[in-house]
Amino acid sequence: MTERWLDDQQQRTWRAWLTVAEVLPRALDAQLQRDAGISHAAYVVLAMLSESPDRSRRMSDLARRANQSQSRLSHTVARLEERGWVRRRRSTDDRRGNVAVLTDAGWDVVRAVAPGHVEAVRMGFFDPLAPELTQALCEALERVVERLDPEHVLRAERQAGTEG
Repeated sequence: MTERWLDDQQQRTWRAWLTVAEVLPRALDAQLQRDAGISHAAYVVLAMLSESPDRSRRMSDLARRANQSQSRLSHTVARLEERGWVRRRRSTDDRRGNVAVLTDAGWDVVRAVAPGHVEAVRMGFFDPLAPELTQALCEALERVVERLDPEHVLRAERQAGTEG
């Protein structure tokens, strides 16, 4: 097998992606810390719960949707519980699993923080792009996701969400 190196354009693209993947989450964390005193990871958990019809999700499902390990999610949910924004209960389906439930206070936080978060996403990610570049980027990223997750295990329902 011959070695395949990245050409110059691929190298530039890859390095730009790595920079965005590092810098954008930091910017979103800073905005959320400033506006609500929470991390982006915690906001994603709140957003995923807020998008559920009954504002609750099984912890295992929530971990997958929030892109967190079970252990990390447990710590995140514990911090949100301390603030009264989330509570845990046993699953009514099988009584074995735990379910995270967004409280009314948590819902109020999501509603208060979401507009500023969406604006931070717009400013940091979409504003520099013309509509045709946004469309091209979306198509390119969807192709990458399809290659990495052909069974749709990691992205179920994520595209339809409102989390920014």
